[in-house]
Amino acid sequence: MGRLLLLFIVVPVVELVLLIEIGQRVGTFATIALIMGTGVVGASLARQQGISTLARLRKDLADGRLPAEAIVDGVLILVAAAVLITPGVLTDVFGFFCLVPACRRLLKRRFERAVRQGAVHVTAASAGAPYRAQPPPMKNVTPRRAGSESTEP
Repeated sequence: MGRLLLLFIVVPVVELVLLIEIGQRVGTFATIALIMGTGVVGASLARQQGISTLARLRKDLADGRLPAEAIVDGVLILVAAAVLITPGVLTDVFGFFCLVPACRRLLKRRFERAVRQGAVHVTAASAGAPYRAQPPPMKNVTPRRAGSESTEP
């Protein structure tokens, strides 16, 4: 509950205070240009890195490897894009931080450590029926008629 309070109340209030302070120091139009500029640049970078990550994911799948690294990168890039299009200074810093590959590696290491220590629990769920592999179809087999007995050994 405390984290949600921080996310939905404290962060927006701090963002608002920062934007007001920046607006008073550099002016309203410069502040609006800053907000719009970071959104455009961030969206462009997120798109570029997202395409690169998607190519890596496809390559991993084609090579028969589990694309776990590419999936985590994709999630972090998606988070970065989402926070970069929201107006604010702190969220923009965090968004750009998520777009830098070295910083993403740092975040992934911290996440892995939290999972190992039990501070974070990861659960996988399926939206539909579980996948069941089907046996390969049988070829050149003629079905028996009911009631007939086979004379073959």
